[in-house]
Amino acid sequence: MRCNSTSYTLLITEKPSSAKRIAEALNDKGIPIKHEEQSVTYYDIEKDGQKIRIVPAIGHLYSVTQEGKGWTYPVFQTKWVPAYMINKISKNTKNFIQIISKLAKEAKNFISATDFDIEGSQIAYSVLKYACGESSLNKAQRMKFSTLTKQDLSEAFNSLSPTLDWGLIEAGRTRHEIDWIYGINLSRAMILSLKKASGMYKALSTGRVQGPTLAFIAEREKKIRSFVPKPYWDINAVALINGEKYPLEYSKRKIWIKKEAEKTLNECYNKRGIISQIQTQKSVHRPPTPFDLGTLQSEAYSNFRFTPSRTLRIAEGLYLNALISYPRTSSQKFPPSIDTRAIMKSLSSIKQYSEMIRELLSKEKLVPIQGRKEDPAHPPIHPTGNLPEKKLNDSERKIFDLVIRRFLAIFGDPAIRESLKVEVNINGHLFYLRGRRILKPGWQKYYSPYVKSEELILPQLNEGQEIKLDLIEIVDKYTSPPPRFNPKSVLSLMENQHIGTKATRAEIIDTLYSRGYVTGERISMTPLGFSVISLLSKYCSEVLSVELTRELEQEMEDIEIEKSTRQEVIIDAVEKLTPILKDFKLKEQAVGEGLSEAIISLRKEQSIIGICPVCENGRLTITYSRKTRKRFVGCSNYWTKTCNFSVPIPQRGDIEATGKKCPHCDFPTIRIRRIGKKPWNMCINWQNCPGRKQEAQQGEDSQ
Repeated sequence: MRCNSTSYTLLITEKPSSAKRIAEALNDKGIPIKHEEQSVTYYDIEKDGQKIRIVPAIGHLYSVTQEGKGWTYPVFQTKWVPAYMINKISKNTKNFIQIISKLAKEAKNFISATDFDIEGSQIAYSVLKYACGESSLNKAQRMKFSTLTKQDLSEAFNSLSPTLDWGLIEAGRTRHEIDWIYGINLSRAMILSLKKASGMYKALSTGRVQGPTLAFIAEREKKIRSFVPKPYWDINAVALINGEKYPLEYSKRKIWIKKEAEKTLNECYNKRGIISQIQTQKSVHRPPTPFDLGTLQSEAYSNFRFTPSRTLRIAEGLYLNALISYPRTSSQKFPPSIDTRAIMKSLSSIKQYSEMIRELLSKEKLVPIQGRKEDPAHPPIHPTGNLPEKKLNDSERKIFDLVIRRFLAIFGDPAIRESLKVEVNINGHLFYLRGRRILKPGWQKYYSPYVKSEELILPQLNEGQEIKLDLIEIVDKYTSPPPRFNPKSVLSLMENQHIGTKATRAEIIDTLYSRGYVTGERISMTPLGFSVISLLSKYCSEVLSVELTRELEQEMEDIEIEKSTRQEVIIDAVEKLTPILKDFKLKEQAVGEGLSEAIISLRKEQSIIGICPVCENGRLTITYSRKTRKRFVGCSNYWTKTCNFSVPIPQRGDIEATGKKCPHCDFPTIRIRRIGKKPWNMCINWQNCPGRKQEAQQGEDSQ
């Protein structure tokens, strides 16, 4: 079946893989007819007697740029142009635009079948307006779905919305334009200030979300660096009961005077304890809430150390393979329309879940726990019931397993735990012996191994029973500074502060790393990051304001529900930004000098890996070859001809010293970080280190 000229409906998808899925799901005539032009694949199908041509975009085909020329600021006049015209990375979008434009000329009607969210709606709008012609906007219908299963897609096609989702479209256009206006003006202000003061160039950026996020990290870093540890003492005691050892907890967790600790030790030494009271308490633990994107990213980081952006990328791949529902959701409430029993029955054919599912399906009522968050567009993340059509890689298996087990857990019974608190009196001093056990695992058996519930079973004890001490001692301790952020806690902070969106938060965190503002899995601020925050705080503190960012987010939500307009929000943003940029221009020299000093300091800091183990006094530094411009690690004593150690290192990604030595050869180790990839460590002596050769080769192969 081939679509005749001027007789078909053109259905536009967001990605090539979703075009294939939709074509296979909707076609009434067997296998869809596949066409390929200029490396773009599209399909002809027939549905209910209607001829449909399905063509994909490849994400955003159009981007925001400035009206006119010149690399300066302020610039507020924007326009939408093909992405390939302003970004070399997007050069493959040109073919997609050309093919869609060609196919649109012969189409009678149009359907937007991109992801049903702000980004997807904006992508379809741009394609229709600029590639298909503005008249297509009035003809277009909207297809809404949350999974790429045949059933969901068929239902979505049979209940098309008669018009495009204009609230989401306007909110999407506004978000892109506002982010561009803030980002390009503030970033250019910093870059041009640096160039004016030093002639130096470095990619710098900030924006309405990036700035406040970095400010939060800077504030925590200041508290950590200014923290003065206070000494205190703790009593460490161990009881011996029936030949087994059990830890005893002193009732005073921190003793601030050493003499008091010594007095306690002396009064308890060689004394026996008496059990004065036994308290038993049962606690009920409800199942976890269904996965929204934030909680999935948080759990993936806790269990697999996947960065938020990596988890999102893997989840999107599982969605495009019709294995899980749409991941960019903030919902924790399951609508009754989802047939959860049917999903379980399908998943029961996977051996590792079959027994658990059999137990759940035997329940008279199968009711999921519900969270507080709602998303009218999509349900929580859940398995579709489809089985993998091809072998999943290790990362995909982990996320797929996590999603399935979370889905099963939300239907489980509450877990019941029992805690035991035993008071032990040792010569007038109170100690606690604590035990815990699980009386009823409930939902935890479905969510294992992703739930931590260690038991400590105590023997039979009675009040008045004597307890023998195996050990009692004083432990010197110091108070700890606030914990450092990690990618998971930054993501949670952004969500709690209502800055950024579920789709952009992970990308913001990646940008902070790639710009050199922060470093390490336990996040530390670099000199450059501190300098950016210091200078922005001094010269344009408004851009670090959480309130300003929240206000803009609320205005864009108001656009979605048509309480505000795109024009009103953009005019308001420009009015707020204009005086900030005007003041910035007056202080460019001071800003540039501050940035220059920080960049020089950062480059020196990042280039030093550690002490050279070969000559034992030279410094191992990252150096660039004058001939090839490739980087390598070499000893600083090369220049005095007393040490010639050097080794090649990966050419892509940011490299930082870990501060740790290789356990196999005692050489320093480095961490390689690439945007969207899991950071990995390698020994710089990888060519000769027996324990690191394989790891280093894996890293090189992944470039």
